[in-house]
Amino acid sequence: MSLDVILRVGTKLLLPFVLLFALYVQFHGEYGPGGGFQAGVIIAGAVILLTITFGLNTAQRLAPSAVVEFMVPLGVLVYAGTGVAGLLTGRNYLDYSAFAEHSAEGHALGIMLVEAGVLITVAGTMTAIFYAFVERGR
Repeated sequence: MSLDVILRVGTKLLLPFVLLFALYVQFHGEYGPGGGFQAGVIIAGAVILLTITFGLNTAQRLAPSAVVEFMVPLGVLVYAGTGVAGLLTGRNYLDYSAFAEHSAEGHALGIMLVEAGVLITVAGTMTAIFYAFVERGR
């Protein structure tokens, strides 16, 4: 168990950088490889690392099961709401020009909202699946 201290300190040092990398992947996704799905998996991976290192109780204090389960429909709602906003302004579903006066600005904002919805759903789903597997073994 003497290596346990190294694992715990290493995890504490690594987790902020993992989350920062997830944000980088999220916001860089429209310009290169990456986006909401990849960032959501990275965030779920950070929760899994936290659980493996510090235990399920610690992870569920930081990411409670109720919040994780609420993230799944919330992300879908953000994604769908982005599309409905176009319909409410008389445009097509997911027509991003409804978000700004200039089409390019609306497109950038619309893509960001859609990718945020994907991130929320994927992070919530992957974490909820992991929690279900871990709690099954108890």
